[in-house]
Amino acid sequence: MSNSESESGRLNGAYSGPTEFANVVREALACAAREGWSSMVWSDANFADWPLGERAVVDSLNAWAGKGRQLLMLAHSYDALVRLQPRLVTWRKTWGHIIECRLCRSRDASEMPSALWSPHWAMQRLDVVRSTGIAGLEPQRRVMLKEELDECHRQSSPGFAASTLGL
Repeated sequence: MSNSESESGRLNGAYSGPTEFANVVREALACAAREGWSSMVWSDANFADWPLGERAVVDSLNAWAGKGRQLLMLAHSYDALVRLQPRLVTWRKTWGHIIECRLCRSRDASEMPSALWSPHWAMQRLDVVRSTGIAGLEPQRRVMLKEELDECHRQSSPGFAASTLGL
């Protein structure tokens, strides 16, 4: 692994490959629960290869979720997530009041940032095909990533409802 960990256990540096990417996501969500991050933004074209359906990840999300927490999810499509990550879909229904899901159709799916951002730490997958990217505490990187995610949010519309209402 071509990275190091900070004092808090969060990845700080480069990562490469699908296994390392999944481990970065798992550790970030465990850290969010441990440290009580108030907010997170997740962004990806479809979240198909994020480990969001794993029991340990959902356990971390349950430990993180609570009063005052906010999660913003940005995607080009949620179809793969709904099909491949049933545990996350169930978790979304339970915690729908703290989660905002948005569709970013103004961008091509290949142009969607693949990232996990918090006010304390951020991860960005720079090459989605090879699952290579960088993570860390650097304020400048977090600010630049947040600006890109904010722009995507501004151009988005509601998507992936917590429940479907029908007759």
